[in-house]
Amino acid sequence: MRKFDDFFDEQMKDPEFKTEYNNLQPEFDVIRAIIDARTNQNLTQKQLSEKTGKIGRAVQQECRD
Repeated sequence: MRKFDDFFDEQMKDPEFKTEYNNLQPEFDVIRAIIDARTNQNLTQKQLSEKTGKIGRAVQQECRD
């Protein structure tokens, strides 16, 4: 994982990259909350899509884990 960490640290030195990354943080937080809730309930992505009425692909895009 060190190579990724090094790459990420280097990218975060770029002010434009850092701003865009930080602007996405609220979206990342929501996605993480959805994933955590799904796994805490022992739901598959398919089960979550059935419960929410979202199609499977939409759930997959939000719950990339």
